[in-house]
Amino acid sequence: MRAITAIGYGTAEVLKLQRVPKPSIKPNEVLVKIEAASFTRADVMMLTGKPYLSRLFVGVTQPKHPIPGTGFAGVVAETGSEVAQFKIGDAVFGETTLGFSTHAEFVAVPQEGVILPLPSGLSPSEAATWCDGPLTSINFLQELADIRPGQRVLINGASGSLGTAAVQIARYLGAEVTGVCSARNAGLVLSLGAHHVIDYAQTDFTQSDEAYDIIYDTVGKSSFTACRKALTPSGQYLSPVMKGRLLWDMLWTGINGKQKAKFAASGLKKAPELRTLLQTLIAIWQEGKLRAIIDRQYPLERAAEAHKHIAAGHKKGNVVLIIQE
Repeated sequence: MRAITAIGYGTAEVLKLQRVPKPSIKPNEVLVKIEAASFTRADVMMLTGKPYLSRLFVGVTQPKHPIPGTGFAGVVAETGSEVAQFKIGDAVFGETTLGFSTHAEFVAVPQEGVILPLPSGLSPSEAATWCDGPLTSINFLQELADIRPGQRVLINGASGSLGTAAVQIARYLGAEVTGVCSARNAGLVLSLGAHHVIDYAQTDFTQSDEAYDIIYDTVGKSSFTACRKALTPSGQYLSPVMKGRLLWDMLWTGINGKQKAKFAASGLKKAPELRTLLQTLIAIWQEGKLRAIIDRQYPLERAAEAHKHIAAGHKKGNVVLIIQE
């Protein structure tokens, strides 16, 4: 099969299109013929091998799984002898978490893993993105922050994959939503349900007189210390970008004061928990309150180009690799 492989840690140049053996499935696995796969900012960061602490999970000197990518959507091509939940021909979507390997024509997934039937009306390209921005953001906003109706929530990086999902989810949960993005993306963020938009080039939200119950820093460009003035007395600073300073702030605020700094590794949650969150997202989508924003789609052989576009830091929403037409 065709696959993108990472020959080491680095930038886009480490990605090569190669022919590799198709995965052999175990009795409890299904083989998915992938139609679309997400290419995320997290993928780009992990391919750098930094922070070095991440190598404990993904490989010390080179990627443990040479084929990158986690989110996928496609069709079941084979089933193991113990599989009862899926049959050949079923349209499915999900993610492989630390198993990676979705930037390829086929991937093996345990039936008890993070895999669900593809809802009717949801395209493979859209579904492939759900395990990045939407899944991470609903975990942070609903599970970690426990948003309540009427709370004031600020989304930093509101036009990215996590941000576009977070604006919609926070609005759905009843929050008053402020999005921070560039002026050129303000219209998009407002169309997703934000009540207010701040142009980061003109205004530093950390220095304003506004106070928020939750600041969700999707891009990790601020910090708990910088945001304290912009938080209510019991406000929460959340970020999915782990840094040494955030770890210290989590430990310190865990025992001191009412303001809290929080982080969660959504991909490390157990598969049943992730499937439950995905089912919640499906319900929100079925109500017409959640849509995937896709910036660009690339064929598999142009994965390095997709990497460069994401690394430039100006994408809107999601980037998708089209594996099968």
